[in-house]
Amino acid sequence: MGRETPKQQQVSYTVEQLVAVNPYNPDILPDLENYVNEQVSSQTYSLDANLCLLRLYQFEPERMSTQIVARILVKALMAMPAPDFSLCLFLIPERVQMEEQFKTLIVLSHYLETGRFRQFWDEAAKSRHIVEAVPGFEQAIQTYAIHVLSLTYQKIPRPVLAEAINIEGLSLDKFLEHQAANSGWILEKGHGRGQLIVLPRNEFNHPELKKSAADTVPLEHITRIFPILG
Repeated sequence: MGRETPKQQQVSYTVEQLVAVNPYNPDILPDLENYVNEQVSSQTYSLDANLCLLRLYQFEPERMSTQIVARILVKALMAMPAPDFSLCLFLIPERVQMEEQFKTLIVLSHYLETGRFRQFWDEAAKSRHIVEAVPGFEQAIQTYAIHVLSLTYQKIPRPVLAEAINIEGLSLDKFLEHQAANSGWILEKGHGRGQLIVLPRNEFNHPELKKSAADTVPLEHITRIFPILG
């Protein structure tokens, strides 16, 4: 009668567990590539797994899939304001970065980092075959644009918002109604381009909400100063 296989040898590991156990094992490369496609289809995201794959590509450049790399970079753009795009780009050889699709993604990243949203949407429109391959891209960038605007504006003119999120007309009306009902936005009276939108208060667009360092100094620290001053 043959020996039974131990249960632990029959366990199937998740991609995250494979990465944690042996991130430099080239045998997990196909699993990591499949996981990128899974992230795209399920609209999930794992920076650690994607960085692991890019590192493996460095050791085995002949196995690199530029389609997979492009999808990783698009997902990284969608994670802004996190610095994921730069972290991924650092692991991609310069010769690969010089390919047209990657030069486009680098330009798109620059536009987002500098808040040049009109230029971003214009460039993205020329490269739909790259960005539209990843579901949720447009919504993720719109969320990032709103984040950036909320750091600057207390009240934002409708045209500025429309340009930043690339929505106009009735679609923008519906979007604003949704934000007013669910995110605390206030729509001031006005029509068309003259309308102002009041964004929720935060420590950046209302600096008085930010606590000063003095407000957080414990009392016992202050009392220690008095004998020194004496």
